[in-house]
Amino acid sequence: MRTVFIVLGSLAVLFIIAQAFIWKSVEDVEQHKYVVIKKYEEFEVRQYAPAIYSSVKMSNNSYNETSSTGFRTLAGYIFGGNDKEQSIAMTSPVKMELGDSMKMSFMVPSNMNMESLPKPNSGAVYFEKEEQKIMAAIEFGGWASDEKIANYKAKLAKLLTKEGLKWKGSFMYLGYNPPYVVINRRNEIVVELDSIPVGN
Repeated sequence: MRTVFIVLGSLAVLFIIAQAFIWKSVEDVEQHKYVVIKKYEEFEVRQYAPAIYSSVKMSNNSYNETSSTGFRTLAGYIFGGNDKEQSIAMTSPVKMELGDSMKMSFMVPSNMNMESLPKPNSGAVYFEKEEQKIMAAIEFGGWASDEKIANYKAKLAKLLTKEGLKWKGSFMYLGYNPPYVVINRRNEIVVELDSIPVGN
């Protein structure tokens, strides 16, 4: 029995060390820059910097059914599936637009522009530039699912209505962690606001 506890303890230590190294690598990934404009009790309002995205559209509106397909398509592009066979750095978060259909997007690294981006081999991948935006964001942990996404989308909409804040466009899911991160996972639901909240 003592041997079993020793083995389990050793595995737990190795797991913690591995997750620490993984978290360090995740923290080194470039993230979409934003400034928090106002904090509420359960959500916050941010100003996001302009960015370029590589995107792919999918006809299904289920996170569970489309997330893997969309990720594979975009990952194929940044891992060399382009006319230059060029690897492009991964960024964070992965963005999914939630509507009748879904759109998954990877932010292009800030040291690249429309002219320097290699042409994707897949005709499904396209590029779009987003200007500065004011977004409301609510965070949740664990593993994302259609149920969680729907619940937090509804919760954010209710909170915004309560505060008299109007939004426009589709709600979006942001996923910050690769699948191999097990603890302290970060997920968010965001939506663009019509204007900056008063009282700042």
